[in-house]
Amino acid sequence: METRRMGDSDLACSAIGFGTWEMSTTQYGEIDVKEASAAVNAAIDAGITLFDTAEVYGPFHSEELLGKALGARRKEIVLVTKVGFQYSPEGKNTGRNSKREHILARAEGCLRRLGTDWIDLLLIHWPDKNTPYGESIGALEELKQAGKIRHYGVSNFTPEMMDACERRGHLAANQVGYNLFDRRMEAQVLPYCLERQVGFMAYGTLCYGLLTGAMTPQTTFLDWDWRSKGRAFGLPLFEREPFLKELAAVERMKQLAAGYGKSMAQLAIAWVLRQPAVSVALVGMRNERELRENVAAADWKLSAGDLAEIDRIFAEEGVPTHLDTPQAT
Repeated sequence: METRRMGDSDLACSAIGFGTWEMSTTQYGEIDVKEASAAVNAAIDAGITLFDTAEVYGPFHSEELLGKALGARRKEIVLVTKVGFQYSPEGKNTGRNSKREHILARAEGCLRRLGTDWIDLLLIHWPDKNTPYGESIGALEELKQAGKIRHYGVSNFTPEMMDACERRGHLAANQVGYNLFDRRMEAQVLPYCLERQVGFMAYGTLCYGLLTGAMTPQTTFLDWDWRSKGRAFGLPLFEREPFLKELAAVERMKQLAAGYGKSMAQLAIAWVLRQPAVSVALVGMRNERELRENVAAADWKLSAGDLAEIDRIFAEEGVPTHLDTPQAT
């Protein structure tokens, strides 16, 4: 497995990271928890060294499951989690909160649920526009000085927001959605991260299932699955008309991948990893079969001809790349 540096930090991580949003058990369709937990250890054996979670996944379920699955192997990996939301006594997400006291308190909960004494990379999950960014970064600096985290960063932040953060400390990473169907980050965020040596963590590499090759026009989602609402991070990806166009493009890209003996998912991962600014492509892995398929994508280098063919498919199927759509914050 290729190893990449997280920005200019000392964190070295596998090019493919293990994303655990699907392990929330309450937001992302039904999964077999035992299979997902077994995939964690199999992933480490396969060379995956970065695992990404967040307290809001569940909430709390993903961190708890990941902590138990890692067990004594915690020291073998780079562990990433995220804070920045507040919750009701019943555990319901009630909105963003990145105030100093809140970040310090939530970080303690993350450490407890993950069963660890330190977090390698702690991120502010979404911008809290009611709290000065300097206050949030100050709290992360306190956690770093206390040895509770090694590095810190943000998620879903624009260059302007990152600039405000950089005036108080240095970001190791920004985690933002990036995939074949959502190329908004190419306009500003990817160039910013490359120039400023801020790691770029790509989430949604398989576009929330769209790029697995498993969806059909008959695919539906459970009412509590967030994709059932049609929109994804400000884009109409799962609304009926765009969805059908995307599926048509996927069918053609599957043929392109098959010519190399590869799958659609492997093509999607290779496409993200082609970007020099990308430190890690996060992929959900619900079982060992998906793990083996994803890992096999790490060494595939798409040619200029492949990239041109992908763009031709998008144009002919009328699928937008959303380059001109503002980033959702």
